[in-house]
Amino acid sequence: MSTAETVQPTTTKGSEVLRVSDLHVYYRSRVGTAKAVDGVSFTLRQGERFGLVGESGSGKSTTALAIMRMITPPGQIEGGTILLAEKNGQNRDLTKLNEEQYRQVRLADIAMIPQGAMNSLNPVRRVQEIFADSIKAHEKNVSDAQIRERTAELLRMVGLQEDTARLYPHELSGGMKQRVCIAVSIALQPKVIIADEPTSALDVVVQRQIMQTLGAVQQRLGAAVILVGHDMGLLAQFVDRLGVMYAGKLVEVGNVRDVFHEPLHPYTQLLIASLPTLEEQGVFRGVPGIAPSLLNPPAGCLFHPRCPKVMPQCKTIVPQLQEVRPEHWVACHLY
Repeated sequence: MSTAETVQPTTTKGSEVLRVSDLHVYYRSRVGTAKAVDGVSFTLRQGERFGLVGESGSGKSTTALAIMRMITPPGQIEGGTILLAEKNGQNRDLTKLNEEQYRQVRLADIAMIPQGAMNSLNPVRRVQEIFADSIKAHEKNVSDAQIRERTAELLRMVGLQEDTARLYPHELSGGMKQRVCIAVSIALQPKVIIADEPTSALDVVVQRQIMQTLGAVQQRLGAAVILVGHDMGLLAQFVDRLGVMYAGKLVEVGNVRDVFHEPLHPYTQLLIASLPTLEEQGVFRGVPGIAPSLLNPPAGCLFHPRCPKVMPQCKTIVPQLQEVRPEHWVACHLY
């Protein structure tokens, strides 16, 4: 049996809308192959908020881009399946679609809120035109009047004035740009919204406003959300389930309360311990050591060179992600 068949972190709530199984994304170069995503599996339920957290280079953004089929050379999806639930009850494997077929899936079924709002908005197009381009790519017979009406409604949904549609991206603040990106992502009412660090480069007040906006539109649509980030505190306040990634692998998956109240993997424990607290002001803790090179990873558990609880078998045997408690999965020889 493959890892995808035996390891499938899931939850019992809601109907399944997305299933990622044994996903592999590699970057090949003259000096070797970097396994950016190496056997990642998880499910997403209707209306669920699932978080992917980890240090930079852990593979969380690459996982999101793979789901969107936006991996560019030298990167390539080497294996695995990404199943999207259809209205007829069947599942469609997104990895098998050609580019034109997947273009119809983007925005309509799965939409992405990018990390850099300024880089994703066309600087020479007004906001109204950005909405028009997105909607007309999927709906050929929609009129300009209908697009203007829908644009105004979408802008109101994310807390922006209707006249924002007449502005260029450079005339918007950082928070306004991110709200526009959220509005564009929900223009066709997708089943899944992927938010890749949507609050990066924003101050904490605007961060909270953006997350409240994202939560409100998600509830209104009944969509599922995959939130990618490295801020454990932010994810703890927003997601239902949390997946912790390290060096291209999921090392722990569980209900967010379970993960925070009793983290099982030593890496998760260190990430949570690094969060600042009011009780220990001015004391900052980090995870010792550095993440391994994906071109030359260590044998056995990839975290063992940094792990405070390392055992002899950790240096030679790769731990498998397994359910050690109800709906709580961990890849660690301690369990």
